[in-house]
Amino acid sequence: MRVAVVFFSRKREGGVAELAKALARGIESQGHQVDVIDSRGSEDKKLTMYQYIAVGTEQLSFLGKISEQIAPYLANHGILNGKKSFAFVPLKTFGAQRALLSLMKSMEDEGMLVKNSYTMKTPEVAREIGKKLHIAD
Repeated sequence: MRVAVVFFSRKREGGVAELAKALARGIESQGHQVDVIDSRGSEDKKLTMYQYIAVGTEQLSFLGKISEQIAPYLANHGILNGKKSFAFVPLKTFGAQRALLSLMKSMEDEGMLVKNSYTMKTPEVAREIGKKLHIAD
């Protein structure tokens, strides 16, 4: 199955970028073909060809604010209605659950079916989650 792991981050390394790469390695261990997509460099990349889409973002404040670019990005990158998906954010002391809920709402507004969601602290945890995700369900 083709899987996209899309992340929204102000930095190319560390944080949610590292979680996205580790999650992808875990999903690949199940035998799926995975593309890691940095939202900043993929203006022309359509997500329609993927059967499963994982979306991650950093939180921008302790109140759980997330990037305002997520909703327009999802709206402009193909037909996502009915796509099975997964939402994730880095675990922080405050606001991670609120950020996760905001991300899930943006995804569901595009018609994506959010099957799972997690807050993740380390790349090791992300890789283990990727190994256990039920992608084909």
